[in-house]
Amino acid sequence: MATGLDQFQDALLANADSFNLSLTEPAISLLTDYYALLLTWNPRLHLVAPCSPSEFAIRHVLESLMLLPHLDTGDFVADIGAGAGLPIIPNLIARPDLRAVLIESSQKKAVFLREALRTIGRPDRAQVISKRFQDVPPSDINAVTCRALDQLSQVFADLVAWSPQSKLLLFGGEGLRNQIEDLDRAFSAIKVPNTARRFLFVILPMAN
Repeated sequence: MATGLDQFQDALLANADSFNLSLTEPAISLLTDYYALLLTWNPRLHLVAPCSPSEFAIRHVLESLMLLPHLDTGDFVADIGAGAGLPIIPNLIARPDLRAVLIESSQKKAVFLREALRTIGRPDRAQVISKRFQDVPPSDINAVTCRALDQLSQVFADLVAWSPQSKLLLFGGEGLRNQIEDLDRAFSAIKVPNTARRFLFVILPMAN
């Protein structure tokens, strides 16, 4: 009988094409290590809502990897409200050239994130900051992503103003699209496969 980790790997392989992805064996192995770690921590920290191994592979990991075509070589990415490490940790696994800062206000979740970075062998490529993003200088960030920040709509203006020269890669629905359309910035909306109204919004940096 297939274990949960086997089901997770099978779902990655079976659905990668739907997301225009090709995953290497080393990447699949590290993604599985990350998933196993999350399963251990999730009952205590409630990092993600309970779901099947297949759902986690598709809804969380493959969806997170939709960022890859929009990240240049060596980009420095800020993941705001990093929580369980989604979307940035799968991308750090798939693209070792990336650097990242994971900003998470919860001290307990920040401990998990540091352990996850050690587990995937990327502690030298990323750092965890346990603060509100509004209290963190944006530094030399190239891209900002956010997937699970609570009440994103309420802090959207702060997020846009936080690093205006960075590309924004945000997951959301029509409500977020309405806020984005009010900005004076070019953007595209990429539909998440197998969903009705969920998108990756790619918002270009503010024009100089």
